[in-house]
Amino acid sequence: MVKNILVPLDGSNLAESALPAAAYLADKLNSRVTLLHVIEENAPKQIHGEIHLTNPDEAQHYLQRLASSHFQPGIKVETHVHKEIVQNVAKSIVSHSRDEFAPDLIVLSAHGHGGLRDIILGNIAQQVLTSSPVPILLIDVPESGCQDCFEIRTILLPIDGNPQHEQAFSSGEHLAKACQAGVILLMVIPTLTSLKGEKGATSIYLPGAFNLALEQAEEEAGIYMEGHLQRMNSAGVNATSVIVRGDPASQIVDAARAVNVDLIILGTHTKSGSDAFWSASVASKVSKNSQKPILFVPVH
Repeated sequence: MVKNILVPLDGSNLAESALPAAAYLADKLNSRVTLLHVIEENAPKQIHGEIHLTNPDEAQHYLQRLASSHFQPGIKVETHVHKEIVQNVAKSIVSHSRDEFAPDLIVLSAHGHGGLRDIILGNIAQQVLTSSPVPILLIDVPESGCQDCFEIRTILLPIDGNPQHEQAFSSGEHLAKACQAGVILLMVIPTLTSLKGEKGATSIYLPGAFNLALEQAEEEAGIYMEGHLQRMNSAGVNATSVIVRGDPASQIVDAARAVNVDLIILGTHTKSGSDAFWSASVASKVSKNSQKPILFVPVH
């Protein structure tokens, strides 16, 4: 259940791209929203070409203005300015999510090209995503330029057979029911050329054996997917399934684009202080190459 939504904002129009998603979900899920601004130490005078809010009173007025202009009257919206100057904004966001507000979801803007998405491998989003104990919805600036466009009609839910990653299923089902959205279950079976690491190296010398193993994996995937499909349909979710072959990240991005889904849900491991998640994982590649909203669900 998503009862509390946290939206960190830095004062820029790009960061405000997260607001339509927060407003939409708050309405559908009957959640309350907290708009957060953190005062940063030695903050630049401008951010994304706009004045960076460093005055607490100005920041509070800014948040209150957004609360009244972006959310329907029935939605409870609170505003909070973290007045104590911090060196690390990401750590402050995570700290608020753990200690103060206890949100069930954090909504962040990806800031589009030249902004946060381009530095996602080493800045605020990386730190929040790898440390946050709660799901994070990453929103990109809409390509259409429509700042108020957000609706969930179709959800892409990639699965890989890892029981840990299936913790994202409950989030997918919950959102699908609340938004009356359809769900596409996607499983990607590698090809010989898309195998990585030790398996990729070994397959060069044993292509026949690996081809047979991959064909068997595809057959088993069909049975595995059918079980989940029946369960979700029985729960009242309109779900379909697709099995494709190739590189997982590329296939997820391609499927999201081809079907024009409104949301991708990925189960991710939270490893504070580790770059492993971002250096090679499917989630990081999907985030970097897809402009679709992505819900990262931490798995344990």
